[in-house]
Amino acid sequence: MEGPSKYLENLIREFSKLPGIGAKSASRLAFHILKSGGSEAESLARAVLELKENIVTCSICGGISDSDVCPICADSGRDRSSVCVVENARDVLILEATGSFKGIYHVLMGTISPLDGIGPDDINIRGLVERCSAGGVAEVILALNPTIEGDATCLYIARALKPSGVRLTRIAHGLPVGADLDYVDSATIIKSIEGRVEVHS
Repeated sequence: MEGPSKYLENLIREFSKLPGIGAKSASRLAFHILKSGGSEAESLARAVLELKENIVTCSICGGISDSDVCPICADSGRDRSSVCVVENARDVLILEATGSFKGIYHVLMGTISPLDGIGPDDINIRGLVERCSAGGVAEVILALNPTIEGDATCLYIARALKPSGVRLTRIAHGLPVGADLDYVDSATIIKSIEGRVEVHS
């Protein structure tokens, strides 16, 4: 059975393609656009097009940027001896939102996943090795997700960076603040125990 408008159905279908957006959410978004003024719809469309047309990859870290070098890499106030390695550009935004890391980043643009046909040469590991070999990097912090692919990638990076002599650490994965052990899975508890820190009085 056809809907009342092919244009509305088309917009709902396009919204449904977005991650985390089901049919109901897509319908709500489409009706919101329908109810909103023409200028709001135009602003949304313009923002999407401008994003696709103007965003580039930072030539230093591999993250997203409006220019050849992203603002983080261009910031002389950042600690360039500390490089945090992440899987994708979205992870940079998440870490930056905490305000806790003052170093610079390196975006891998994925993880090693043989089942998906993704090897070390398919992600930005070579660039990381080159940055560390050039000197000035004292520590590389691996902030990859605690998955099989993330673990395999960390192991590969550790071997690749061994000749450079940089200190290699990995962020602790464990219990979120306020979590109750009754509701935490066993893998998370294991990671919490393995990543424990010393308590000082």
